[in-house]
Amino acid sequence: MNKIDMKHYGLSPRFLAEATLYEGQTVGRIISQHKDLYKVVCENGFLSAEVSGKFRFEVKYLSDYPAVGDFVMLDRDADENGNAIIHRVLKRKSAFIRKAAGTSKEEQIVAANIDIVFLCMSMNNDFNLRRLERYLSIAWDSGAIPVIVLTKSDLCEGIEEKLAEVEQIAIAVQTLVTSSMSEDGYQQVLAYMKAGQTVAFIGSSGVGKSTLINRLLGENLIATKGLRNDDKGRHTTSRRELFLLAQGGMVIDTPGMRELGLESADLARAFADIDELSKECRFRDCTHTKEPGCAVQKAIEEGSIPAARLESYRKLKKEAKYEGLNSREIETEKINEMFREVGGIKNARRMVSDKNRNRR
Repeated sequence: MNKIDMKHYGLSPRFLAEATLYEGQTVGRIISQHKDLYKVVCENGFLSAEVSGKFRFEVKYLSDYPAVGDFVMLDRDADENGNAIIHRVLKRKSAFIRKAAGTSKEEQIVAANIDIVFLCMSMNNDFNLRRLERYLSIAWDSGAIPVIVLTKSDLCEGIEEKLAEVEQIAIAVQTLVTSSMSEDGYQQVLAYMKAGQTVAFIGSSGVGKSTLINRLLGENLIATKGLRNDDKGRHTTSRRELFLLAQGGMVIDTPGMRELGLESADLARAFADIDELSKECRFRDCTHTKEPGCAVQKAIEEGSIPAARLESYRKLKKEAKYEGLNSREIETEKINEMFREVGGIKNARRMVSDKNRNRR
């Protein structure tokens, strides 16, 4: 039987080193999920898998469960005698996270271990700068590199004007303009595909994500439908799935997400212009409302920053529970969230210090 080279599926020395800690188990990568059942690729082929009862009992958060793109440890490398059992998820290098539907606190992993996240938005009915700011905030926070893909340029009037609007808010982010109707409309996206790297396509339903992926795959593996006349996308992709491209690299297709709730966001990078201007405000805790000497309000009066952008910043800051915090305090809050199980970063440092002291 021909072995699968897992390097093609992104199995790097970093994941291999962690996998060696679990003797007698096999490392695999999740390539699709449907409810509680996963499809996994490993060295000996493809198999179905489910999490162990112990795993299910011990997890604390929805985001602890395996997601498409995760590397996992399995009890076997074949499923002839039933589904393989997933015992653990290897530490993620990146994760695109959204607030789970119907909850106020739970997080849901959209895609894991991605290198580049393509934020797709059509240039006709779906065009929305405020939604794009939200996507960018989460993308920067994920650990992956965001790239904006503006689709359906053939259906848009005033392309240059819209592109200028996007570039004003997408600071230090590459922006691609494509047309799904053109045979070579995917070439710009194709240039980002590298062997061993994983990219994910995120965006509303019907904006052309699946069409672009089909062109990258060279065949129509994913059903596609466009935006309806009422500007609501058809949910053609019902599950997340990872595909290996013939030319190298992997792509993850995701269900359309018109609304994207967030629990955490990198506002300093998504709103780098506001963050930089904040340093010039007279007061360090400036709220950019009525304080004298506010550099942000001055920029709005001069027309260099739209008032709607500041309002979007405030809204996302409040939603991500960062209201009233400056950029440095936000970073501290994020670090404390990472160490929440041990009582925050101060307790984590104390524990490390105690361990080092005991070793002497």
